[in-house]
Amino acid sequence: MAEQKTTGEMKTTLGLTGLTVNAMALIAPGAFLWLTFYEQATEGTTSPSMWAGIFFALLLCLATAVSYAELSKLYPGSGSSYYFAEQAFLNHERAWRYARLMKFIVGWGSHLYYWIYPGVMLVATGLFIGYITGTLWPNFMNASNPGPAFMMVVAALFCLLVCYIAHRGVTASTGANLVINVIQISALLVFSVMAIGYRLNHQAGSVAWQWDATSSDAYNCEFQTDAQNNVVRDSNMIPQCKKDASGAVVPYHISYPWSDSSGNFLSHPGAVSSIGVHKWSWLFVQSTVAILILVGFESCTALGGEARDPKRHLPKAVITSLLIQGGFCYLFEYFATNYSLNSGYSMQSASGSAAPIGDLMVMFGDAILGPGHGRTFMLIEAFTVFLALIGTTLACINTGARVTYAMGKDQEVPEHFGILHEKNLSPHKAIWVLAIVSIIFGCIGLSVVFGDAGAPTDAAIQALPHGFWSSFGYSTHDKMAALPNTFTLVTLASNFGTFLLYGLSCVICMVAYHKHPNFSFVKHWAIPAFGVLANLMCMAAYLVLPFFNIGTKMEPYGALGIAAVWAIYGAIYFTTAGKKRGKTTLAASRA
Repeated sequence: MAEQKTTGEMKTTLGLTGLTVNAMALIAPGAFLWLTFYEQATEGTTSPSMWAGIFFALLLCLATAVSYAELSKLYPGSGSSYYFAEQAFLNHERAWRYARLMKFIVGWGSHLYYWIYPGVMLVATGLFIGYITGTLWPNFMNASNPGPAFMMVVAALFCLLVCYIAHRGVTASTGANLVINVIQISALLVFSVMAIGYRLNHQAGSVAWQWDATSSDAYNCEFQTDAQNNVVRDSNMIPQCKKDASGAVVPYHISYPWSDSSGNFLSHPGAVSSIGVHKWSWLFVQSTVAILILVGFESCTALGGEARDPKRHLPKAVITSLLIQGGFCYLFEYFATNYSLNSGYSMQSASGSAAPIGDLMVMFGDAILGPGHGRTFMLIEAFTVFLALIGTTLACINTGARVTYAMGKDQEVPEHFGILHEKNLSPHKAIWVLAIVSIIFGCIGLSVVFGDAGAPTDAAIQALPHGFWSSFGYSTHDKMAALPNTFTLVTLASNFGTFLLYGLSCVICMVAYHKHPNFSFVKHWAIPAFGVLANLMCMAAYLVLPFFNIGTKMEPYGALGIAAVWAIYGAIYFTTAGKKRGKTTLAASRA
């Protein structure tokens, strides 16, 4: 394969639109509303604070985005925080000796985020394709609980496709991301409007629709039950409608209960409740998951080497991408979805489905577009989500590979990572190694994707189509409930790396502007200080909140274990590799 040594340079092809589009592709509100709602729904009793958790995570990200924007004004170039750390410390009159140590810590920590995050996207893609496959071919796959083996194969093939696009270069990636962004935002806004319309047009007590997970469809009648209170079904597993004494079908009447008899949260009684904090501890648990849907605004700073006017365009791209997709799209979409929950499809229904948003699309589509049209509406929307999945995974692969490329050029990781492809000028070696790592984490995340609070009932497991691709990996409810939800575990591991990277980036901003002529107290101290505090609080939530039985336990502790192993390995590698190359821990000069 043709290669270009580390002296090669990337082409400066990206303007403001290109940089913003690449950042927006990673934030991807079209993909994450569909994909992350399930994870947030299974976070113990904390789901009533889902919207508030996203809002707090947004504030945290905005503080960090300001730090990235200000740093990109001083130090435009490839490598993002890794590059910022080196420059900020080298240019500090006293802290310059710590430049190499700090940039390695930042670079290594960013890999905990960037190298696991694509694996999270592969898990989401496997779930997504499994849900669609089960919808189209229910005798082969169950839509609510797809087969892990099938999803793993899908995830691996999807990763190879995306890495091939990334290998072709950032120009090809930008064109694809522009189209994807327009489509996904438009599609999910349509769904959000439909969700709010459904709630407003179905007051408590009115005739509405209810969801049946076994047949993956919605019905506007009460279900007939037997003596054991099990739903009566025909030979095709279609639920039978209940009839009154005269033989007429009994319609389903909607309600908006807060919880069931066991105290499990079901729905919000009104709009204010949908955005309420409810409990501060719940907010922090939801924020530890919600950060996944907001990260990516900083990704364009890794493309500084390919930007035409980085000092002017990078700061605008960072803030603009986060405000459009995080400040508007996500807050609106999550409000609409939480507000629309009801007795016919509650938060408990969402926690037992591979794709709650897909279920709601079918139900709302049947109610608004007419019976039978909901599934068609869902499939159209699903196509836009698949495009968004390509965009967000591609953007993360591009960003992660470029951080690795920057470290390879500095010989802080093996030197071959700092090589560009001669024709495409892409860091192809980093891209393909990242592909392997992503597939590994993707398969780990899919191994027990319905563990812990998301464990299906024994009846649901028995109803799965039998076969290696559809039911291998499912045991019993109790056994699966005793295992961690590996999707959430991998997500929290990636998110911990995010909190670490974002907190350090805020510190770097404070160091960079210390005694700088353009120092601003608000932009260079107050806002970054809030970012540091907010990130530390979310990291502490991993350790503290499970002690009080808030949220889940196995997943955050498992994520901390992954982070600890990564930190120990990084410390060993930094020490041994540095000695081999004759490098000292503290910088010997400010060159």
